[in-house]
Amino acid sequence: MLTNILISKAKPRGNKSYRLSDGRGLSLEITPAGNKRWRFRYFFGSKEKMISLGLYPEVSLKDARSRAEDCRRQLANGVNPSQARKEQQAESKNTFRLVALDWLERYSGKWSERHAHNLRVRLEQGMFPHIGDMPIAEVTPPLILAAVRKIEARGALELAHRTLQIASQVFRYGIATGVAERDPAQDLRGALPPVVRKHRPSITDPKELTPLLRAMDEYQGNFIVLSALRFLPLVFVRPGELRHAEWGEFEWEDAQWRIPPEKMKMKEQHIVPLSRQAIDILEGLRPLTGEGKYLFPSVRTNERPMSENTLNAALRRLGYTKDEVCAHGFRTTASTLLNEQGWNRDAIERQLAHGERDSIRAAYNFAEYLPERRKMMQAWADYLDALREGAKVIPFRAGM
Repeated sequence: MLTNILISKAKPRGNKSYRLSDGRGLSLEITPAGNKRWRFRYFFGSKEKMISLGLYPEVSLKDARSRAEDCRRQLANGVNPSQARKEQQAESKNTFRLVALDWLERYSGKWSERHAHNLRVRLEQGMFPHIGDMPIAEVTPPLILAAVRKIEARGALELAHRTLQIASQVFRYGIATGVAERDPAQDLRGALPPVVRKHRPSITDPKELTPLLRAMDEYQGNFIVLSALRFLPLVFVRPGELRHAEWGEFEWEDAQWRIPPEKMKMKEQHIVPLSRQAIDILEGLRPLTGEGKYLFPSVRTNERPMSENTLNAALRRLGYTKDEVCAHGFRTTASTLLNEQGWNRDAIERQLAHGERDSIRAAYNFAEYLPERRKMMQAWADYLDALREGAKVIPFRAGM
């Protein structure tokens, strides 16, 4: 049997490796370079096999004997130690963290930079500390629930729901790549309290909309902010889509704004027909920001878009509280009044870029109802002008 003194005195012998036996299959191999590696020799299925148990002195004589004994137990149970190690190593490569990172890397090119960043942060903060280092196939519903309940306990219920949805996407990717058999997150439906969504404040009464439009026209702040305030009701896109609008996205001959899919909530290309009034606003803005990237850049630098709080802050300066109106609320304003005026509901929904339930139609419907939408957008701009001017408003209805 080997001793620590014998091992420490062992030196290379020429150009070939040799072994010192400890008995029962365990030996220490000394290489010509002087490296000392533990080896365990065994028979499985009538075939001689050899497995490495680590390097000396990182793995001591005592540890090597313990590892060899583990191998003998596996053999007694009909398990091939070498195969068991390969499976263990495979599991270590298929932890929830590594599968999630692989999913993020593979699909991040199809998402906006901000969306990809948010996904990573939610995984790193909400999931990785709890199940990140576990083999993905061993993660159970109670473990996932414990993780998202910690988020819920902070008062971030909606974030808890979103994090659970992201985890579910990782598991589905694991199923597709063969490292997971099922999605345990699906077993947690109903485990979290539902999110009670607050409706974004908006003005849908024409009598109340008139003073708001006039106040926006008289805004005394930055001209770029004024232009954004006047432009938003005419196109009623999401505020984030407006802030990130780039001059290169506008097709002047066709009088339309073509928003690329990576900027849209539903990741589908979207066309916004431009009324005469919308083009007038852009023509007035072009001498100021037209040489840059963004229509509405930050007040600090032209390299970044306007801050997400700028438009709402401007509405507050006009005297409107957060319970009365917000930038996103103009979408509700347009939807409500256009429906009341009898426009085609499908055309309105398409112009709002709401999600399409039919995934096949969604692949090509960004231009759906476009002729009718052009007519509707011009009529809507004329309607808003009439409200501002205080004339008796007779809404232009489709088919008139």
